[in-house]
Amino acid sequence: MATYVLIPGAGGQAWYWHRLVPELRARGHDVVAVDLPASDESAGLQAYADTVMEAIGDRTDLILVAQSMGGLTAPLVCDRRPVDLLVMLNAMVPVSGESGGEWWANTGQAQAMADYAAQEGRAISAGFDAKDTFFHDVPPDVTAEAFSQEEPPQSATPFAEPWPLKEWPRTPTVFLQGRDDRFFPLDFQRRVVQERLGIPVDDMPGGHLLALSQPKELAERLETYRSSL
Repeated sequence: MATYVLIPGAGGQAWYWHRLVPELRARGHDVVAVDLPASDESAGLQAYADTVMEAIGDRTDLILVAQSMGGLTAPLVCDRRPVDLLVMLNAMVPVSGESGGEWWANTGQAQAMADYAAQEGRAISAGFDAKDTFFHDVPPDVTAEAFSQEEPPQSATPFAEPWPLKEWPRTPTVFLQGRDDRFFPLDFQRRVVQERLGIPVDDMPGGHLLALSQPKELAERLETYRSSL
C-alpha cells in the first residue's frame, strides 16, 4: 500500500481531487488530499509546504502528486522528508531564485497558450474564460458543481517570493501532462520540462484538470508509475 499525497493548484482546494480519491482508495491505498492556505495573505511557499507536511503526519511510502501551481510546493516537501516518487501533473516547474510570478514570462506561457488556441482555431477572449480554458473536457455535472461554489481565493504571496531550493530534490520525478491542456499546452511543457528537469513528458488524454475529467484513467497512470518503483 502506498500513501498518495495530492497537492492542488491555485485556490488550494482538496475538492479538486474528489473524483480521484475514491479511485485510489479502491485500489487499496491511503490518500491525503491537501487543502492549502491559499486565502492567507501571509502564507508563502514554506507555509504551503508546512501544511502538506502536517497533513502527511507520520505516514510513509509517499507518492506526491502536484497539480499545476502545486509544482512550486511539492519539491519543498521532497527536500524535507523521504518521498518515493514525485508526479508533476500539468505542473509549473520552477528553478532556483525564480518567483512564481516571473515563471510566466520566463517560460513564454502566454504566447504558448495563444499559439495553441490559434492551432485549434479558437479565439482567446479579452477576459480570461476559466470555463473554456479549464473545464472544456470536464463533465457538465462536475463543472456545474465547481461553479456553484464560491471561487476560491488565491493570495499572490507564493508567486512573489523566489523559489528557495538551490536544485531539484533527488526524489525520483516523473511528469504527466494532459495532451489537450489549453493553459499549459503539451509542446510548451515538453520544452520547459526538458530545459529545467531534463526528463521526458508523458501524456494522456484530457485538459488541465485531469483529476476532474479523467479520474479513472489518471489513477491507472499513477498506479503504473507506482508499480515501476
